[in-house]
Amino acid sequence: MKTTGTVFLIVLTLLVLAIPAQRTHAGVRKWKTYQKTQLFELVGSGAYFYVTGHMTIDADGAPDAYHPDNTGLDHLKHAGYPGTSWWKNVLVTDPKDPEKPYVVPDGPYQGYYLSMTSLRDMTKVPTDPSRYVDASRVPYLVFPSTFSRLKGVGALGDLGVAVNLDTGVYSPFIIADIGPEKHPLGEVSIQLAQRLGGGNVCPRVGPEKPLGEILYIVFPGSGDRFPWPGSEKHIDRIAEELLMSIGGTERVFVWIGRGSNLALSNSTNPDKT
Repeated sequence: MKTTGTVFLIVLTLLVLAIPAQRTHAGVRKWKTYQKTQLFELVGSGAYFYVTGHMTIDADGAPDAYHPDNTGLDHLKHAGYPGTSWWKNVLVTDPKDPEKPYVVPDGPYQGYYLSMTSLRDMTKVPTDPSRYVDASRVPYLVFPSTFSRLKGVGALGDLGVAVNLDTGVYSPFIIADIGPEKHPLGEVSIQLAQRLGGGNVCPRVGPEKPLGEILYIVFPGSGDRFPWPGSEKHIDRIAEELLMSIGGTERVFVWIGRGSNLALSNSTNPDKT
């Protein structure tokens, strides 16, 4: 994959050499606005992008996300348990007692609650941890529920690429969870935050988040062509192909005028097959 990774880097370099957002360019136009975040459409490609400095961290799907003793990666209050009714949207219910969360009975994560993601492998039973997308291993993006209902923004399983505009570090991602109503854009999995430069990323203790603004490029409908489940390598490879498919020199992103001296760096290993 060395050649593919090199081409991917060249294409991304062309993207961040874009002209300021106040100007227009053929093939790019302002599209939608969500909570003051401007979305831009690449006309004719089906892809769009936006930039935001907001970031929150999602641990859902990680097998050690929540524990009855509140010692998991995330705080139980973020799962809504036990004080709310919406915890059943986050934690798997016990088949023997639907009013209690399911506790993993054995294995390396024995004793933990099992948390869910909206994207699932429907061939697996609800109490199988591999049914869900592991936030600690898979780079994923979360759509706020309100945003997910907007026409054309994409759906669970769609792919994209995120770029840290301060450091040049970038990573492919998959849309794997639907978050609360009216939340801003910018919620990501532990793994995606780590790939974008975050250190010691843990929503429980206050993550050391990637600093600065993040560019998100989304490819709506891509999940239909490359359906989940797949590995992290699957996400990386397909996202590279999708990005290259929108072109290079003739595709200029409309944007805020920063990045002309940005040296891009892939957070994955392009030489690894």
